[in-house]
Amino acid sequence: MHIQGKVYHVGVNDRTKHRFEGLWPLPMGVSYNSYLIADDEAVALVDTVDVAFFAEYLAKIRAIIGERPIEYLIINHMEPDHSGAIALIRKYYPNIKLIGNKKTMEMVQGFYAATSAEDITVADGDTLSLGHHQLKFVLTPMLHWPETMMTYDLTDKILFSGDAFGCFGALNGQVIDSKMDVTPYWPEMERYYACILGKFGAPVQAGLKKLAGTDIQMICSTHGPVWTEHIPEAIEIYKRLATGQTEEGLVICYGSMYGNTERVAEAIAEGAAEAGMRKIIVHNLSISDLSYVLADIFRYNTLAIGAPTYNGGLFPVVEDLCRRLAGRVVSNHRLGLFGGFTWSSQAVKVMASYNEKMKMTLIGDNVEWKQGANEDALQKGREFGKLLAKKD
Repeated sequence: MHIQGKVYHVGVNDRTKHRFEGLWPLPMGVSYNSYLIADDEAVALVDTVDVAFFAEYLAKIRAIIGERPIEYLIINHMEPDHSGAIALIRKYYPNIKLIGNKKTMEMVQGFYAATSAEDITVADGDTLSLGHHQLKFVLTPMLHWPETMMTYDLTDKILFSGDAFGCFGALNGQVIDSKMDVTPYWPEMERYYACILGKFGAPVQAGLKKLAGTDIQMICSTHGPVWTEHIPEAIEIYKRLATGQTEEGLVICYGSMYGNTERVAEAIAEGAAEAGMRKIIVHNLSISDLSYVLADIFRYNTLAIGAPTYNGGLFPVVEDLCRRLAGRVVSNHRLGLFGGFTWSSQAVKVMASYNEKMKMTLIGDNVEWKQGANEDALQKGREFGKLLAKKD
């Protein structure tokens, strides 16, 4: 699909994959975006697609350039949903030169054994001329793999950004934001960030700082729409999430075997609502998908986590959440803990130990009860909810 000038979108949609990375659900599908620059002197591909879609991908390329050769394949990111077609592209275009940084070339060889002596290893700030288009390579390590980089088109002011500014969601007929309703993509961008990039706040900030002052008229990410009209919003979402900016709200996450922890969670919600908290989200972790839970936690400033003691430790679905949070940048949050036990108190202790890595600010005393959640436990929950609803 034509984007502008000599630049085309040749990506594909995946509406059959159930979970991205085998983990995160895709109710709207996902796009694997690849771009073709059919310049006067040379043709360049920017990234490829999942190898399962190679036939469709090759047909799109040939519909634009016919039998013309492709001189360069620029590899911004080596994750297999973007690099999976490298070996086949090399087979169909045997004279193509791969362009990537040193770490990229190591991964190309490691994944596909597909490097060549003719390939070009680039460093930060190196440039390449295609004729009309002049390209500059910007290394952005750990955004979110060590080899990641971006390619900036100095001629048309296009940033080929790799996974940055991407989102879940297939593209429905159009690829450019100005020609579609982008409303469904914003929450999918936040969910994508929380799941995929949530650990890498510092590298994201470093990448944004590196791009500061660059005249960007178009962002071509590897997932989701091509951004033109909504570039400021896309950048702002990434900046907000990377720097830990949140809005006022309470997310209550719990696991419950027989309903006692659930009743206290409901009491906390009641107390917070009574105290004037308007944005309250309650997740039963045995039901809610973790990707949506993480997205909510990244958005709101206060989190309450509750669980029963289970087999002398923490209820598994709650431990999974704590483990995921401990591996992400979430320190700019207020945290409340609550939990029950029958004969040995462990749940709250284990959750508190996870917070040594999460580094959230603990609010008040943890709410604990032995055996059934009686009226005393529920009242403590209501008071705890009121405390969590208070502004700092």
